[in-house]
Amino acid sequence: MRRVVVLTALLALVAVSPAGAARPGYAWHDTSTGTTAHFRGLAAVSETTAWVSGYTPTDGVVMRTTDGGATWQDVSPPGAAGLQFRDISAFDANDAVAMSIGNNTTDFRIYVTHDGGQSWALTFVNSEPTAFYDCMSFFNRKDGLAISDPPDGVHFRVIATDDGGMSWHVTGLDMPAAPGAYGFAASGECLTTDHGHRAWFGSGGTEASIFRSDDRGVTWTKAPTPLLVGPTAGINGIAFNGQNRGIAVGGDFLLPTASPDSFAQSFDGGSSWNLAPGAPAEYRSGVTWVDGHTAIAVGLSGSDVSTDFGATWQPFDDGSLDTVDCARPTACWGSGASGRVAYLVRTP
Repeated sequence: MRRVVVLTALLALVAVSPAGAARPGYAWHDTSTGTTAHFRGLAAVSETTAWVSGYTPTDGVVMRTTDGGATWQDVSPPGAAGLQFRDISAFDANDAVAMSIGNNTTDFRIYVTHDGGQSWALTFVNSEPTAFYDCMSFFNRKDGLAISDPPDGVHFRVIATDDGGMSWHVTGLDMPAAPGAYGFAASGECLTTDHGHRAWFGSGGTEASIFRSDDRGVTWTKAPTPLLVGPTAGINGIAFNGQNRGIAVGGDFLLPTASPDSFAQSFDGGSSWNLAPGAPAEYRSGVTWVDGHTAIAVGLSGSDVSTDFGATWQPFDDGSLDTVDCARPTACWGSGASGRVAYLVRTP
């Protein structure tokens, strides 16, 4: 599978700095996970509780903290050999949904736990040989979506749940055509929701487009973006502040420090997009809103903060992170390679 191999090989291309160089304003406080797993999936629940999902060279890994990162528990589903848990959604310390990918058709799976990872139910196993599930997102505890690359090479596949991930069905049957396009399973953030009825996901490959649904995935429209596009470039992360103000990040993950046109803004719910004028020319895989005007973006070469709705950005860490998530302004977490998981702190 093209991106299982390519994305896993990134560690050979980019040196990972676990601590980074903090600057005034914001900084990451690293926690000790006791593992070198690569954590591409992250779900921030609160200041004390977070879940991460990822993989070692041999096994899929899910971990959880309930004490602010002081300790982490390995709560990986059984039978995870050969899997890579690329995304996780969590609603509290007990309830979570994890999504895996792998080199085999049936490695694309979804697991659900209601007891903090002590036990897991396997609720979806892919049977489509040409499907590749990239990311998922939930509107609430019950309703969620997951996105696959186009199994027919033209139309993205969308599956939906209305029972918290316990069952899934195909939806979005009139998806706009996107020949040769695909998503990126880099951060679990290529799909996002507004916790109402609207959802967005992004593509790369032949086009860097944003797809939008106003009815929880049943119907979709498509809008172009000016973001860098190519075989290893496109939209990796999307975050919306309400229904109108959005940020999309991406770039070329093989050129992490030389990726222009990697940040875009929308002010009309994703119908149109413009390049952010004050953004770094670097690849970023994850983005989230901290509050109504502050956003954080992360990637292989560092982290940036914007305090003006995504127009301009300032670097504050030069370590590698793949994904970022905020449960509230005081509960932001980031995760990435070499077992790195950190929480955001304000600095003088």
